[in-house]
Amino acid sequence: MPNKFPLWKNLMILVLVAFAFTYAAPNLYPPDPALQLSGQSSAMKIDQAVLGKVEKALGEAQIEYFAGEADGETALIRLVDSDLQMRAKQVVQAEMGGEYIVALNLAPTTPQWLSDLGGAPMKLGLDLSGGVHFLLEVDLDSALTTRLEGDLQEVKSSLREEKIRYRSFELKGQKIIGRFRNQQQVEQAESLIRANFRDLQPQNRQGQNPLVLVLNLSDIAKGQIEDNAIKQNLTSLRNRVNELGVSEPLVSRQGKNRIVVELPGVQDTAEAKRIIGKTANLEFRLEAEGRIGEIFEFRDGRGLDTKLETSPVITGENVTDARSSYDENGRPQVNITLDTKGGWQMGHSTRDNIGRRLGVLFIEYKTKLEKSLAENGDMVITPVPFVEKHIISLATVQSQLGKSFRITGIDSQRESSELALLLRSGALAAPMYIVEERTIGPSLGADNIQLGVKSVSIGMTMVLLFMILVYRGFGVLANVALSMNLLLLVGFMSLLGATLTLPGIAGIVLTVGMAVDANVLIFSRIREELASGASVQGAISGGYDRAFVSILDANITTLIVAVILFLIGSGPVQGFAVTLSIGILTSMFTSIVLTRGLVNAIVGGRKVDKLWI
Repeated sequence: MPNKFPLWKNLMILVLVAFAFTYAAPNLYPPDPALQLSGQSSAMKIDQAVLGKVEKALGEAQIEYFAGEADGETALIRLVDSDLQMRAKQVVQAEMGGEYIVALNLAPTTPQWLSDLGGAPMKLGLDLSGGVHFLLEVDLDSALTTRLEGDLQEVKSSLREEKIRYRSFELKGQKIIGRFRNQQQVEQAESLIRANFRDLQPQNRQGQNPLVLVLNLSDIAKGQIEDNAIKQNLTSLRNRVNELGVSEPLVSRQGKNRIVVELPGVQDTAEAKRIIGKTANLEFRLEAEGRIGEIFEFRDGRGLDTKLETSPVITGENVTDARSSYDENGRPQVNITLDTKGGWQMGHSTRDNIGRRLGVLFIEYKTKLEKSLAENGDMVITPVPFVEKHIISLATVQSQLGKSFRITGIDSQRESSELALLLRSGALAAPMYIVEERTIGPSLGADNIQLGVKSVSIGMTMVLLFMILVYRGFGVLANVALSMNLLLLVGFMSLLGATLTLPGIAGIVLTVGMAVDANVLIFSRIREELASGASVQGAISGGYDRAFVSILDANITTLIVAVILFLIGSGPVQGFAVTLSIGILTSMFTSIVLTRGLVNAIVGGRKVDKLWI
C-alpha cells in the first residue's frame, strides 16, 4: 500500500519520541544551590554530628537552608538562594577550620524515577552554568632543591669512587658547598665535577676560602628544570582531571610558575578540590639502623614513631601503574608497578637488606587556614602551606622485591582508590598550592543563557511562521518535526553527558535551520511532482525518494566538517562541533522519517484529490 509504514517503523518512531521526552525531562528540574563539606583526608568521616555543627553555624548567621544530609564521606546543605552561597561558605569554613573542604555546588533535583532510568540534566559549560576555577602556583624552588639534593648525593658518590677526600658536602639554599683539607683535593674535585656534572658550575673562589668549593646550577639547567616541572605538573593535573570524569576541562599554564584549572559544570566540587589541590607523593625508605635518620609518625597513629633513612630507595616518580584492590583478608591495598629503573633500584636495595623493615612514607603538601585581625578589625583567613609526612606501612622485607608489589596498611577502600589515582596520574615534579579559588555561580551565566534561549526562540519562531505561510498544512507537520528534533537533541546530549556551551547554542540555532532545510527540499519536490501531473500519493512518494539523496549528501558533508572541528579544536570549538554533529543526525531522522510518518498517518493509503501544500 502506498505511503504506509510497516509496524516496526511506527514503533521505532514512538520509541524515539518517548526517549526524547524521557531524557529531555530532567532539564526541567533546575538544581538547588548548595554547600558541600568533605575532609582534607578521605579517611575523615562526615557524620550527623559534623552536619549538626554546620547547621548550627548557618543558623547563627541567619542563613536560610534546607535538606541537610550526610553520607559519612560528604555533607550536602541545600540553600534557599544562590546569592547566599558565598556568605554561607565563609561562615562554614571559619567554623570548621582548615581540616575540612567547603565547596559550592549545585545539588540535582531530578526525580528518583528519572535518575533510575539514567536521566540527568544536560551539563552546561563554564560560560553558562559556572563551575570551579583554580589558580595553582608551582613551587619551582622546591624543584631546584630536589634536583640539587640528587646531584649532591651523586657528587659525593663520585668523589668516594675516585678516592678524593673531602671534609663535608652539604646543600645550603640553592648552592652545594664542599669543604676540603688541602688545595689539591679542591682542584681534583673541581676537575671531576666539570667533567661529569655539566649542569653544576663551580663558583669563582676569588676572595673566598680556597678550601671551599661552591657549586651552582647553570642558568640553562635552571630553566630546563623549571620548564620540565611545569610540564610534568600539567600532565599530572590533566590525568587527574580525566580520572575525575570532568567534561571539557581547561588545564593551561599561566605565566612562569602558575597553572589554571577550570572545571565547568563539575558535580562534585569538593572531591575535585581535594584531588587537584593535593600534592602527594610516596617515598620508600629503609628503617634507619644508626643515629642518622628522620623520625616519622604513623598516619593512623597505631604505631610507634619510627626512624627512617634520609635517602629514599625509590619515589612515586618511578610508579607506572597503581590499582586499588583487596588483600586476602579483605583489607584495602594498592598494587604498584614500577618502571625499569625503579624496579632495578628496589630489587638491588631489598636484595641486600632482607630482614630489615621498609617503610612507605606518604608525603602531602597542604595548606592550613590561619585567622588574624586586619587593621580595620575584620577577621582575615590566610592560607599557609605546610608539609605532612606520615608512615602508612612498615613491613619486614622477606625477599627481594621487583617491579610489582603492594602497599597495605590503608584505612579504607576510598583512601586506597584516591592514593592509586594520585600515583597513577603521575608524580608532581614540584609542590603546588592553590593561590586562588573561584567558584563561578550560575548567576554569572544567566545573561548568556537568557540571550541563548532568546536567539533560539526568535529563530525557531520565524522558521515556524515561514513554514506555515509557505507550505501550509505540510508546514505544520514540519514544525512538529522541528520541535521533536530539539527534544531529541537535548535528550541525546543529556544522555551522553555532552556539555552545552555558548558556541553550542549557536550550533543548535544552525541545526534548526538545517533541519527545516531538508523539509523545504522535500516539500518543493512534492510540489514539482504535483505540477508535472503525478497523483497525490505518487507525488508524496516521489518527493521523499528523490530529495533523499540531496539531503543525505548535504548532511554528510556538514557532518564531516563537524567531526574535523571536534578532532582539531578544543573547548568552545568542540562544544559547537558536538552540538552540530548530534543535531545533524537528529534532523535527518525528524525531517525524513518523522515527517514521512506523520504524512503517512494523515493521507497515506487514502484517496486524496488535493494536498494543502
